[in-house]
Amino acid sequence: MELKIYQNIIKRVLDLSIAIVALIMLSPIFFIVFIALLISNNGKVFFFQTRPGKNEIPFDIIKFKSMNDNKDSNGNLLPYDQRVTQLGQFIRKYSLDEIPQLFNVIKGDMSLIGPRPLLMDYLPLYNKKQKKRHNVKPGITGWAQVNGRNAISWEQKFNFDVWYVDNLSFLLDVKILILTFKKVIKKEGVNNQTNLDMPKFMGTVTE
Repeated sequence: MELKIYQNIIKRVLDLSIAIVALIMLSPIFFIVFIALLISNNGKVFFFQTRPGKNEIPFDIIKFKSMNDNKDSNGNLLPYDQRVTQLGQFIRKYSLDEIPQLFNVIKGDMSLIGPRPLLMDYLPLYNKKQKKRHNVKPGITGWAQVNGRNAISWEQKFNFDVWYVDNLSFLLDVKILILTFKKVIKKEGVNNQTNLDMPKFMGTVTE
């Protein structure tokens, strides 16, 4: 009963309160990055993409745009590490590209803490256990992020996500929030060794 009250009421109140305060406090940084991207990206400041939210209901996530839209001769987007801009590398290094997601939190599409929202294309690839990650709202940061982020495998990431869903609590959220600040300051676990983003998830055989 207490868990449901926290998950359905208290967590939302905290999300809304903290997101509004954080947005106000970060507004100088927000506008500096906004202007810098406005100039360097030819007016393209934000990146929008449809992602699955709680119960797999789609929503549009918003981030600062850290990559250009350059394509190869076949019209396909170039790899991440060939499209990320110099300014984009900087804002990703310090997770500044995540700031606009505070609007997603205020709107109610996301929580501050929860499994990261991934691509819609991955939905048919999840096994029964992995699908549990959508039993809660996705978050700006989560248990997988403070335990390796892009430096761990998809299987490890999903195991952390499901563990969070099964063990969700106020104290766990506080712990994740504290660890997130430490990770951002130390710039740990942002990238894997070969790319700026995880390779595409191709599905898991085991349940």
